[in-house]
Amino acid sequence: MRNRCCIILLLVLCSTFLFAQSHVSVPVDDSVYYILEAAQLRGLCNPLPKVKPYSRAVVLSAIQEILGSGGRLGDTERQILENAGKKYGNAGSGLDWQRGSWRFDTQIKNTGIKFAGDIGVGLESLSGAGINLSGGDSDWGTDSWISAISNGDIGEHFSWGFTIAGGLLRAPRSELGKHWTYYSGFPTWDDREKKDSQPESYYNREVSVYSEPVPFFPYTFRKGWDGVLFGSGGISAGGHKAWPDGFGMGSSIISELDGVLFGDALSLRFGRLRHEWAGMSNGSSLVLNAAAQPFMAVEATFAPIPWFSFSALTGVLEYYNENGIKDSAWTSQNVFSIEQLEFNFKNYFHFDVGSTAVWPKRFELGYIFPINNNFMYQNNLGDFDNLGLFSNLQFQYPGIASLWLSLFIDEIEISSVKRMFELDRHMFAYQAGVKTAIPWLSFTQITLSYTKIEPYTYTHTRIYTPWNNPGTKGDLPMETSYLNNGVGIGYYLPPNSDELLLRFDTMPFTQTKLHFQYQMIRHGAEFGPHQVDGSSYLSELDPEDRSSKKVLEKDFLKDGAYQWMHIIKAGGDFRFSKLPLTIYGEAGVVFSYFKDVDDEAYKGESTISSDKYPESTGFIFTLGFRLFL
Repeated sequence: MRNRCCIILLLVLCSTFLFAQSHVSVPVDDSVYYILEAAQLRGLCNPLPKVKPYSRAVVLSAIQEILGSGGRLGDTERQILENAGKKYGNAGSGLDWQRGSWRFDTQIKNTGIKFAGDIGVGLESLSGAGINLSGGDSDWGTDSWISAISNGDIGEHFSWGFTIAGGLLRAPRSELGKHWTYYSGFPTWDDREKKDSQPESYYNREVSVYSEPVPFFPYTFRKGWDGVLFGSGGISAGGHKAWPDGFGMGSSIISELDGVLFGDALSLRFGRLRHEWAGMSNGSSLVLNAAAQPFMAVEATFAPIPWFSFSALTGVLEYYNENGIKDSAWTSQNVFSIEQLEFNFKNYFHFDVGSTAVWPKRFELGYIFPINNNFMYQNNLGDFDNLGLFSNLQFQYPGIASLWLSLFIDEIEISSVKRMFELDRHMFAYQAGVKTAIPWLSFTQITLSYTKIEPYTYTHTRIYTPWNNPGTKGDLPMETSYLNNGVGIGYYLPPNSDELLLRFDTMPFTQTKLHFQYQMIRHGAEFGPHQVDGSSYLSELDPEDRSSKKVLEKDFLKDGAYQWMHIIKAGGDFRFSKLPLTIYGEAGVVFSYFKDVDDEAYKGESTISSDKYPESTGFIFTLGFRLFL
């Protein structure tokens, strides 16, 4: 009898969370996604879409379902879920010190439509220190932001969200060398004969290669600023810079308009956000990863029945401000489209399939139209775009484990598919993973995955399009790689990489989340005398004789120098129960070295040891806090 009363009480409590069906998104890096993932693994709720971010209404509905699952939840887990519900539920009107916001609730004049929302502030600061025990670079950095936030609802079916933020940044990194965008020896612009009469000729470029920011763990630093970044010299038209190697000041705007139709079966969103699509585990997507930069997009999801949904998105990608506001933007005028079909059988089986396109800006209705296949539509236009296909297959036994396989195909030539692991022209990424629940520990799971990204995946030879004026800035080959604001859209590792990941997550106490992680990452050198072509997002594959040129063959770990990184770290976050404050951080070690197993000069040696390819052992510590967030 007591258990029944508790369940009824919890359901009543959850119904108050949904008082205003806010359709504003929950950021993809919020800890609630881990809670929902752990609950789905244990079969405590129905499968949620593999298209994120979720709206607050979706999150609160899932929490209500999990709380209603009965005796399979421990007391700590129930309290964690209740806290998450309170965070995204709507409090009463007036000032709320726990949220750092003021809430209003009224009606639009002469209508019965409710107009409600929050206006608040937030502060987040992360500081890091990297100590290199091998005598290399040691430095510190900071990523600190203050935000003004407004979001709310107009009636039951429409919501808005707006966040403007200013940041103080420092993320020093080292210039490692130069990378040839084509393979070494491919003709440069100066090598081309009669180049003035050959505007469509391709040529090799040297671009700078930088290390990961020294004070932060490799591939974890996320650019928070939009477009322009100002240095310590102040805010001026000529004071912008590409990266905060010293102190920098940046700004960001995240905004959205959201709505639902047909009893929430159709959700619509127009805004500038971070996304994650087709990820079988949080942060694992090969297609549109949570590590990608935000961009302005229109998206829709149609889920008329529990076992099927269809989603589509089209958004404008942003340039990387490396050489100035206008110069950097000349060839980075791209749009990204993605569509995805999902099928689920309860909590036992998931399958999705979809297509993507990065295409130079033009009024192109076919990619915008949501129920038109991007991959097939390119055949109607000519080869001006970078197309991709993807699919995921997941099997799960609720409460025990899930197993998944993921595939992203950038370009494959059917006639030579037997040599897909030998030829550079076969560009694809794949992932296999398993996740195991530990039900006797509160929201605890172990994840093991292997990810491989082939050379040139996510890249594309620059495209000369008929609608770009070649007389304004010379020849204008357009960039069509999977880049947004200089950061990859797909998996967070660059092309020609692989990763073995082992991670343990647990929430032992109501306000605490802990994790331990080991990564082995191997990546082809983008610089130096042993650099491997196809190892950078800026790499370009020779468009001629791709099946016959010896130089266009690949052999992972055996065709040049490869960096090996072993990363071991532990961390967690703790939220105070009576203060709107969260403390979080990580500490660990990074072992890095290079190997070139087939080079005559290094045969028999375990690693390369040179100025260009040094060995290093570094300790990294990060500590941060969030206030009202």
